[in-house]
Amino acid sequence: MTLSNAAKLVTSQPDQPPSALQLATLTRLCKASADSLRLLVLRVLRKDSFGVSELCSIFDIRQPALSHHLKVLSSAGLVAARREANSIFYRRSETGQHPDLEALQHSIFDAVDKIDLPLDIQERLLAMHRQREENSSTFFQLNAHKFQQQQDLIASYEQYADIAIQVLEDAPLKHRRTALEVGPGDGSFLLELAPLFERVVALDNAPSMLEQARSRSASAGLQNIDFILDDTRSPQLANLQVDCAIINMVLHHTPAPGEVLRDVASYLAPGGVVLITELCNHDQGWARENCGDLWLGFDPRELAQWATDAGLKDITSVHLAQRNGFQVQVRLFGRL
Repeated sequence: MTLSNAAKLVTSQPDQPPSALQLATLTRLCKASADSLRLLVLRVLRKDSFGVSELCSIFDIRQPALSHHLKVLSSAGLVAARREANSIFYRRSETGQHPDLEALQHSIFDAVDKIDLPLDIQERLLAMHRQREENSSTFFQLNAHKFQQQQDLIASYEQYADIAIQVLEDAPLKHRRTALEVGPGDGSFLLELAPLFERVVALDNAPSMLEQARSRSASAGLQNIDFILDDTRSPQLANLQVDCAIINMVLHHTPAPGEVLRDVASYLAPGGVVLITELCNHDQGWARENCGDLWLGFDPRELAQWATDAGLKDITSVHLAQRNGFQVQVRLFGRL
C-alpha cells in the first residue's frame, strides 16, 4: 500500500466522517513525518533502540533540539520511550495510536527504510555500535573470574535452568542433530545440551568465558561440542544448519539484540527453534556497571517483535516469579 493510498483509506469515509480524535491523530502523524531529521531518526531506529545521548552523538545535534523532535515523534505514536535507570531509550512503535492509521504508519516506515543514511551518520552509527561492543567486551575481559557471582545477584542459572530445559525437551523438533548455544558462559547449559543433540556448537566472543565453558565440558567428558571464538556473523558458521539455537541471558549484553536474533534465525534448519531466556525490563541501573548489562531487560512484546522481524513465530512463553526485583522470561520461537 502506498503512502497516498493509505492516506485516502483513513480520510475518505463519506458515510462516517473521521472523528475529532482520528483527525487530530492523523494531523500529528503527518506533521511528524514532514521533517527530514525526524525521518532519519526513524531510519536509525529501524533495528535498534538508542538513548537520547546516543542519538545526539549519531546526529551531531544538541539534546534540547533532539528532544523536541523525539517529543513530536512520540506524540504521533511513531516512537515509544522506555526508561532505563536515569536514561530514556527510544525505539520505533509498531502499533500506532489509532487502529485505522496503522496502515499509514507502516507505509511511512516502509518508505523510511528505503532511505540511504548519509555517510557521516553511518560512520557515527557504526562508531556507536563499536563503543557498545567494546564496553561489553572490556567488562567480560576484566570480570570473567567473578561474573557468575555478580550474575547470581540478578538471575542465577538455577533460577531458570530447569524451566528452560523442560521447554527445550518439549519443543516440537523433528530432529535433534545440531544445537547452537550463543554465549554459553561457564558452560553449565552445555552439559544439558550435549546429551540431547548429536552435535553442539558453543559460540562466544569473550576468550576467557569460552575457555571456562571448554574446561567445564572437558571435565564432564563431553566430546560432541565444538567451540568457536567469534560472534553470530562468524565465517566459521557458514553453511551451518541447526535444529535448535539457545540464547540464555545474553541479549542484554549485546549492542544490537535484534540483529543477533536475526543472525541466529538464519542458521535454523526447517522446523528449527530458538530458545531464549532473558530478563524482563527493569529499573535496576546498577546492573550496567556490576554485570556488564547494556540493556535493562526487554519488554516481552519487544522480544516478540524482533522474533517476528527475524521470520520466527511465538511457540511458548513462560514468565518466572520475580527475584530481587528481576523477572525472567523463557521464550521458544520457531521458523515461520
